[in-house]
Amino acid sequence: MTLDDFRESLTAAEPPAELTLALSGLWSDAKGDWTRAHEAAQQDEGRDGAWVHAYLHRKEGDESNAAYWYGRAGKPVCRQSLDAEWLSIVRALLR
Repeated sequence: MTLDDFRESLTAAEPPAELTLALSGLWSDAKGDWTRAHEAAQQDEGRDGAWVHAYLHRKEGDESNAAYWYGRAGKPVCRQSLDAEWLSIVRALLR
């Protein structure tokens, strides 16, 4: 799936079945459903899920929880805008 395909899928009611849990979380976040996004990130126990989890807690404003999840993901705490971070994560996970 390309970035354009991912963005186009945001017009649908449900995420594409082939998305990983981490990407499904970012898809739900883009649709404005933080709770569903968080649930998807929590189900992915790997680094990708931890990275999305970190982003979501940063978006929520819970910096200390976000920092914990960035550590679990092996990533530095992000200082980009939330939109830029979302895009960076999507691009990385689509590869």
